[in-house]
Amino acid sequence: MNASARGEAAVESGWQKVRDDGRVDTELLHAASAEPRLRQLFPWTGMGELHFSRCTDAPWTWDILFIQPGMGGTYWVSGPSRNETLGPVATADQAVALVVHHLPPGCGPAFVGSPEALAAHEADTGK
Repeated sequence: MNASARGEAAVESGWQKVRDDGRVDTELLHAASAEPRLRQLFPWTGMGELHFSRCTDAPWTWDILFIQPGMGGTYWVSGPSRNETLGPVATADQAVALVVHHLPPGCGPAFVGSPEALAAHEADTGK
């Protein structure tokens, strides 16, 4: 299996784990996984939040916005660090669109490996 196929398999496994763990709102999970630019990233959860990583191995990257559940079915788009927020949005589709709008340049598909390996790869390839 080549690196691309390994990456796709790891990402799909990540999406399945997120679906199975039940901590992320179903509507949000559906909207995020339907968006091709997010679907190619490695998803992970924390405290009901949906995060996206540019690599497949933990500790995952923290350079992409994440989505938190809000009150009354709304969502908060925050990040990339925990002390930054872009604010609330009314729908899962709006939250996903905001994350996509703020993706780092050249983002995706997820790199097979750790953040350190990703950084070394980017340094070697000039990305």
